[in-house]
Amino acid sequence: MIELYYDLHIHSCLSPCGDDDMTPANIAGMAAVKGLDVIAVTDHNSCKNCPAVLAAAQEYGILAIPGMEINTSEEVHAVCLFEDLEAAMEFDAYVYDRLIPFPNKEEIFGKQQIYNSSDQVCGTVPNLLINAADISFEGLWELVRSRGGVMFPAHVDKTANSLIANLGFIPPDSSFTTAEVKDLKKLHSLKKANPYLESCRIISNSDAHYLEHINEPQLTLQVEEKTVRGVIKALLG
Repeated sequence: MIELYYDLHIHSCLSPCGDDDMTPANIAGMAAVKGLDVIAVTDHNSCKNCPAVLAAAQEYGILAIPGMEINTSEEVHAVCLFEDLEAAMEFDAYVYDRLIPFPNKEEIFGKQQIYNSSDQVCGTVPNLLINAADISFEGLWELVRSRGGVMFPAHVDKTANSLIANLGFIPPDSSFTTAEVKDLKKLHSLKKANPYLESCRIISNSDAHYLEHINEPQLTLQVEEKTVRGVIKALLG
């Protein structure tokens, strides 16, 4: 088995709450400086900066996984990762069609910038990305798996926009095999209150909106091979 230093939940400047310095090249560069092996940029309800992220990561020798942090109809945040860019961009279009068509107001919410492989702004997303999509958490696992990806609930220990906070419990018929915990000191009490987590792989990502918040190389993920497929297979348990 191979151990990889990871951060699988990072926001770029495409997310309206992401800092303008969170460009694809800056993210990949910071990951390299910190000594991470694998990253995923997971913007709110969008994969549109994934092509630039994958290109930048390749330049720095970092493994990058295309993904998004979806906001479901229940206002539950979940990270969706895909084996290839084609599946990610198809899912991007699927989600965007199910967002409330509410125009983004940059002066209130922030910019939603799309970057090209030269790390230059090449467009913006007109509709606000932080709204809920008309996609339920219940059906999300199958939607992502049918595209060869993996889904895990984000920051389940947070008091807002988490599976436990918003639903009040983990549905016993859930299919996810990995869960993200922001503060690992809470893990014991979380498992005690939510036995479903006992059978899950627990990971902890940065949810970074600023470059300095990207994970330090402290936590590792064991994989059979250092590939996107290898990481997704590990997260599938």
